[in-house]
This record gives sequence, structure tokens and C-alpha cells, in this order.
Amino acid sequence: MAEELRKPIRFTTTENFTLRLVLASLTGRSIQISQIRPESTSNPGLTPHEISFLRLLEAVTNGSVIDVSMTGTTVRYKPGLIMGSAPGTGAIGGVIRHELPAGCERGLSYFLIPMCLLAPFSKAQLNLLFTGPGVITSATALGDMSVDSVRTAILPLYAQFGIQNNIELRIIRRSNPGPQGLGGAGEVQFVFGHQVRLPTTLHLLNAGRVKRIRGVAYSTGVSASNNARMIETARGVLNSLTPDTYIYSDVSSAPYIPSADKSAPKKKIGLGFGLSLVAESSTGCLFSADVASPPEGGETPESVGEQCAYQLLEILSMDGTVSITAAPTILTLMAMGSEDVGRVKLGRDVLASESVIGLARDLESFGSSRWGMRNDTADDSDAVVISVVGRGVGNVGRKIG
Repeated sequence: MAEELRKPIRFTTTENFTLRLVLASLTGRSIQISQIRPESTSNPGLTPHEISFLRLLEAVTNGSVIDVSMTGTTVRYKPGLIMGSAPGTGAIGGVIRHELPAGCERGLSYFLIPMCLLAPFSKAQLNLLFTGPGVITSATALGDMSVDSVRTAILPLYAQFGIQNNIELRIIRRSNPGPQGLGGAGEVQFVFGHQVRLPTTLHLLNAGRVKRIRGVAYSTGVSASNNARMIETARGVLNSLTPDTYIYSDVSSAPYIPSADKSAPKKKIGLGFGLSLVAESSTGCLFSADVASPPEGGETPESVGEQCAYQLLEILSMDGTVSITAAPTILTLMAMGSEDVGRVKLGRDVLASESVIGLARDLESFGSSRWGMRNDTADDSDAVVISVVGRGVGNVGRKIG
């Protein structure tokens, strides 16, 4: 058995890349990921955002060993202790400054959501400052949610596990995707200061009814009238669902691209606009939707507002107590919690999504028990109740008492 634990768990392709690295860090198991885009003739192996995530993981841990093959098509990761921003890591003045490269195509939530999963199990608080030309704070065409939705729809879920103190996510400079969908030079600070020994057991079975909708309409380097047009269109769709709908308007200037040529005119990047909506039910369940203007243009603010409102309604129609974007976070925390049975109600479309099915397979690979499933007994519900047995992983770095 000890020999089996020393062998790395083997995966192929970059499917669930960040989540597999997070699970390896939480369980202390080594992993090997191979066949990373071997068929690409121009850019085989890891992409800039995947390499950047490996560097971030190395910065918040101590003793981790990351080996990348010459072609970048194979990665071997041996996890160390999750330290957060404790002395001995890459933190300067208690803050880890992480710069995303210009070739980054993913939104910042690609990095934030995995860090949120690691932070409760770290030795000290996690204080991250994301900077650089690759920081995109808006939603992206690749499916990344905006930083606003992480703040309003993902972080509040941690309170269900008894994790809710000293958590802050602050957008210092906004940005949308730049040309060809690349980075937009934003800046974001993330502080997670509530570390626990074990997350509490979750029982989330009552979705309740939608009681209010909140949102953020943002414009970066474009006219502020775009926000008013998005808000008016979205409210026209959502007011029939609930009159308690408030959408905050945030207008900011676009960041400049640094240039080595001092005589060249400064160029702005990350221009655009978008909308983030979050519906809260009477039982505290959260459901979010995100739409941003594409970098090539062609979308009106009315179109973005309407798309986001109907996307939220579609997510609400999926039934269950957890949205499709939040399900991996909830299920991972349940699997890492105390050795008890937690229960959560998921809609069938959420349960059948690639992210949830992939998570179930990966958790089993790391030694977690299989999930129990039964149909919800409510007459008007088509949801499924999922039972998850916690592994009792705990926080080995945090002192007791």
C-alpha cells in the first residue's frame, strides 16, 4: 500500500488541469500529466497560462517539485506543504505578487478558483496580487467567469462550510480581453485569511425561491452609456421574476500597454464592457451568469444585457441548489471535509456536465469514495440528491488551538 501511495497518479491531456493539481496538493499525492497537445506542430505542450499556474502553485507551497519535459508535453508534480503567504515563500511584505504573461488567454478566475480551494488549507493567510499584461477581469469566450462573479457567487459559498472571515477580493484595475482574446493588463488583489482544520459537513437540499438579483455592469475604456443600456435591457427581462433587482454600474479607464520605445504613442488594451448577475434564493443559494463583449467587437450593450439575463434564467431552470459553475467548488470541499456524509441537490443538467463528471472521476483516482445518488422526493423536482463522504484531509500546516 505504501508503495502504491509513492507512485504518481497518471493522467493524460490538460482536461481539468488546475483541479487535478489542486487535488494533488490537498491529498499530498504526486501526479504525472502526459500527452499535453502532442499533435500540435506549432505550439505543442503547455500554454503560457498553464505554465503561469504552475509557477503560482510553486509560490504558495513549500517543497513542491515540478518537472516539465523538454517539449512541455509531460508534467510531473510532487506537492509540498501549502504555505499561503507565510515567511519562506515568494511573499514580499506578506504579499505574493504574481505576474501573468501577455500570451494569457484565460480569465483571472482560471487562477482564482483553484487558489480559493487551497487557501482554507494553507498554513497562513493567502495574500495574492495579480498584475501583468495577461490579467483579464471580465468573463471570456473560453468559459471563464468574471472576477465579480467569483466575489459575489463563489466566495460566499465558503460560509456554508464555516469559512467566512477575512476574505476579500478587490479589483484594482479592470480589463477585458485584448486582441485575439489575449490579456488585458488588469490588477486584482485576493486575500483569504480564514484557515480551518476541516470544512464542516454540508447539507444543502432546499433551493428556496429567488428573492433578489444583484449585478455589476462594467465598462473599461468605453462610454459609460454602455452600462445604462445593459442595465435597462437586463432589468426589462428580470423584473418579471423579482422586482428586487439592483445592478451596480462601474466605469473605469483602460490600462496602457508598456512599450520599450519611449517615443511610440501609448496604446490602451482591455477595452470593452460586460455584465455579471447573481440571483440569491430565500435559503442562501446563489446562481450566477456572465457575458462580456468580444474583443473583436460587433456586440451591442443591449445584446450583452439580454444574453446575460436569459443565461441567468436558464441556469435557474436547471433546478438544484448549486449552479453549474459552482458545483466543482462545492463538491471538492465536501470531499475534503470531515469524515461524514454531506448531501447536496443538483439538477440533472448540472450533474451531467463535463466538469462534474470529470471531478467525480478525478476524486476517485485520488482515493475518495464514490458518490451516492437518489432522485429528489419533491413532487415538482427533477433534481438528484448527491451524497459525498468526506476524506478528512484537514489542514496539516495549521496549529491546533
